[in-house]
Amino acid sequence: MLWRVTVAALFAAGLFSQQTAFAQYPTKPVHVVVPYPAGGAVDAFARVLSQHLSDVWGQQVVVDNRPGASTMIGAELVAKSPADGYTLLLTAELTLVTVPHLFEKIPYDPLRDFAPISALVSATQALVANPLLHVKTVKDLLSLAKAKPGELTYGSFGIGSTGHLNMEMLQAMTGVRFNHIPYNGAGPAMNDVIGGHISFMFAALSIVKGNVQAGKLHMIGVGSDHRSSEFPEVPTISESGVPGFEAKSWFGLVAPVGTPPDIIKRINQDVTKVISEPAFAERYLAAQGLVPIFDTPEQFAAFIRAETVKWGKVVKDANIKVTK
Repeated sequence: MLWRVTVAALFAAGLFSQQTAFAQYPTKPVHVVVPYPAGGAVDAFARVLSQHLSDVWGQQVVVDNRPGASTMIGAELVAKSPADGYTLLLTAELTLVTVPHLFEKIPYDPLRDFAPISALVSATQALVANPLLHVKTVKDLLSLAKAKPGELTYGSFGIGSTGHLNMEMLQAMTGVRFNHIPYNGAGPAMNDVIGGHISFMFAALSIVKGNVQAGKLHMIGVGSDHRSSEFPEVPTISESGVPGFEAKSWFGLVAPVGTPPDIIKRINQDVTKVISEPAFAERYLAAQGLVPIFDTPEQFAAFIRAETVKWGKVVKDANIKVTK
């Protein structure tokens, strides 16, 4: 009897200690891995969110850029990290829903190796070009492409990224063909559009607007279903002769599988708290063309599964293959 009481007491003490640790999370710096180089939309959002989480948690939240291999380097690092809530992955849909369709073998399983925390924001993409291309509208670009089939080059932030797949959809809906030049991130691709090494690209409105306002890029159209409040003179691509076309992306936060549910819940609640603050929404999200997404870990998991099916079909229909 004494033995049973002792075991029960030890179990209760251990459970109490564990719950106390969850309540105190985090007790040390948290690393947020971004599988893209600095300068892109995902990186910019990660840095702003991390700063706000640092204020909420009273602990440093460090952004760790690990670009390369279509985001697989950063994703693998997190997948193999301790499941303790101190190493997280903030990424776009490429990592979680399209990479499995692009490669025969990848070093992680998006559905089995990660614990979804929350979808974060959706981002409208804009179609931008080098001003020297001398195209003002989507119709101008399509006409030029038809006059010079296969000669125009566009950049993306990786094979299978939304910047790539959205362009594939545009080609499929219009019958034109462009040459694709993939980069390791949106920042490097945008720099090459500005430098004239490639002609145009899809990229998040948040990262191109400064260069558009400076005259370094020309915005041809926006991929949302309505015009941007910051660039009301720029038509949507849908109203520019490609009805029904949309170009958006989303960012999400995951942890290594096995991370305690209470920690997942805590991070989800605190992230939701940050992005729902009126000041954050008005000063950052709205200004960057980002729309907050509020969901539970379970809803995010279901969303990832649905997006995997959706983008898998796009990859298959476009016959996109990556060989190592």
